[in-house]
Amino acid sequence: MKLWEAEHTREREYNQISTRSSTPMESPHKRKTVKKKWQVFPGRNKFYCDGRIMMARQTGVFCLTLVLILVTSGLFFIFDCPFLATTLTPAIPVVGGMLFIFVLGTLLRTSFSDPGVLPRATPEEAADLERQIDVANGSSTTGYRPPPRTKEITINGQTVKLKYCFTCKIFRPPRASHCSLCDNCVERFDHHCPWVGNCVGKRNYRFFYMFILSLSFLTIFIFAFVITHIIMKSQINGFLNTLKDSPASVLEVVVCFFSVWSIVGLSGFHTYLIGSNQTTNEDIKGSWSSKRGKDNYNPYSYGNLFTNCCTALCGPLPPSLIDRRGLVLPDTPQPAPPTNGITMYGATQSQTRMCDQDQCIQSTKFVLQAATTPLLQNETPVMADESSVPGRPALGAPCPLLPLGQPTPPTSTPSLSCEAESLSPPAPEAQHHFLTPDDAPSPPGMLPCTSPLDHGHTPPFYNPASQDSLHEDSVRGLVKLSSV
Repeated sequence: MKLWEAEHTREREYNQISTRSSTPMESPHKRKTVKKKWQVFPGRNKFYCDGRIMMARQTGVFCLTLVLILVTSGLFFIFDCPFLATTLTPAIPVVGGMLFIFVLGTLLRTSFSDPGVLPRATPEEAADLERQIDVANGSSTTGYRPPPRTKEITINGQTVKLKYCFTCKIFRPPRASHCSLCDNCVERFDHHCPWVGNCVGKRNYRFFYMFILSLSFLTIFIFAFVITHIIMKSQINGFLNTLKDSPASVLEVVVCFFSVWSIVGLSGFHTYLIGSNQTTNEDIKGSWSSKRGKDNYNPYSYGNLFTNCCTALCGPLPPSLIDRRGLVLPDTPQPAPPTNGITMYGATQSQTRMCDQDQCIQSTKFVLQAATTPLLQNETPVMADESSVPGRPALGAPCPLLPLGQPTPPTSTPSLSCEAESLSPPAPEAQHHFLTPDDAPSPPGMLPCTSPLDHGHTPPFYNPASQDSLHEDSVRGLVKLSSV
């Protein structure tokens, strides 16, 4: 009992040994650095604050946008708001401050968020998709396969084509497109906006629209009240003196004058897109234009302006699909396959690799002794041209079939079943009975026994014409090793 507990404890200690080291020089206690998904992200993006902020690689224009908003608003609050709050009403700086905070918040929300990047296919998914494409295209004797380009699906009665992305190895969902600057497939891709430093897609389109709409109001607000400030001061000091005394106001007027047209125009264009439930990409390509056919229509539109606006601006925000702050888990070792109750010696050595040298030598000796002991105990007649040699099996002895599994240890069990036939009981003078490999249960793949064997049965003579000589040498080697 104590011996069994000691062996069980030692085997449990072997199972706790780390097998992750690839070379003998590596320490088994050395831990690999766990990375996060944003650190190994395949797209061309920049990440900040431990993956919380995701932007495009080109952020120079975004910095220019941020500087223009901060400088213009700052000059307005410093040089114009004190005079306007005293002369007209204190509500002017309050309203201007609320607009400024809203513009800045929506800008940062648009620029720092995931626009709806679709994850790339894993190697297993890509291989499975390639097999599906091969089956769809049919087998070719020349090995040529037409490139997978599109799939056709039906949405609200309209046929929509799904294009295959050779970079992401996926069929892009409807309304998705691959951004060449960020090198990502983006769901409901609208466009890549350098002014916000990010793509505009399904997850940040509403914030982008609120940004340009609120920026239009802020630009008009600043432009109108700066003009009011200049006119009111001109009535007191004259127009030229006012321009000389307020150079900041002149700079604000110039910046707002050249900005308001483009910003207001962009806001109106996206208001039209929201009302018709389209994207900039679809509108530029004319995907739902009537010029393509009389039956061509937008399958995503609800047919109602109010419903389309509510869907785009008030619908549920989908979660991010890339989980950029998640951990990249290391490869976990695969469990050993079941052996149907038989401990496979060779398979155990190759799968666990946790057996020390002493245990391996003892197990090997046990296999050889159990396999060759019946050969030494059997007294078989020899051929006429060769005499029996002590310690050497006669050539008439049957060549044992060594299974891959570990033989059953010595036992007093009288018999084992083999192909529904029972073995004969052992001779009474025999004290121990070693089960031969033919008596032990054969693992899957071994040939079944043809007839039961016992100690009193005379084995057939050795036929050198039908057996391989290498088999004989192997048996002799087993006998020599068993006597060590």
